[in-house]
Amino acid sequence: MRDYKMEAALAAVEFIKENQTIGLGAGTTIFHLTDLLCSNPGRAKTLTFVSSSFKTRNYLYKKGLKIQSSAFTENLDIYFDGCDQFDKALNALKSGGGIHTSEKVLASMATEFILIGDDGKSVAALDHTYPLVIEILPEALPLVLSKIAFLYPESNVTLRMSSEKDGALISDNGNLLADIKFPVLPPLAELNVSIKMIPGIVEHSLFYGLATKAVIAGKQGITMMEPQRS
Repeated sequence: MRDYKMEAALAAVEFIKENQTIGLGAGTTIFHLTDLLCSNPGRAKTLTFVSSSFKTRNYLYKKGLKIQSSAFTENLDIYFDGCDQFDKALNALKSGGGIHTSEKVLASMATEFILIGDDGKSVAALDHTYPLVIEILPEALPLVLSKIAFLYPESNVTLRMSSEKDGALISDNGNLLADIKFPVLPPLAELNVSIKMIPGIVEHSLFYGLATKAVIAGKQGITMMEPQRS
């Protein structure tokens, strides 16, 4: 059985040059990409890596690679990450993990943001299959819920709860996380701005207009995509 994630990683690794600062997201494809880089120790030692994922940072550390905090990084040459869904404009939803705020910071500081993964993530248009995840300042929760109910009365907001302790799931930044489910996803340009404008929302999981390329593996092989934006 073909490993599409490995195939995508094999194609993506060709974009990386010596002495670059590389941002990495999370997931199996990212681990494959790391392993491929380590197969060329000479090149790997010239690279600096930044990641918002604890699992990825730990994996990089075990591989003996140079890791740098995003707090001391002004620019990334490339940021690689996967997603739950992406459309022809390479707008993406990243609804798992709850670290989308930090991931979006890295994507925004990168000269190139390359989505990698299998072709099952590609859709003609983003839809309501996955929720929009928001990170919320705890003191703003009542206000945020009220504003969302006013703007999108047919939506349903669910606070993420911890499975390991009593209470809400807390983000790496000490904030609350909630899923917004829509019966029909609103227009992306409107959604991107309207949610951000609610006081108390730190960030949301729609990556609108950020990706510059996608490297996608499927039955037909590797597809390199660039955003089709009007």
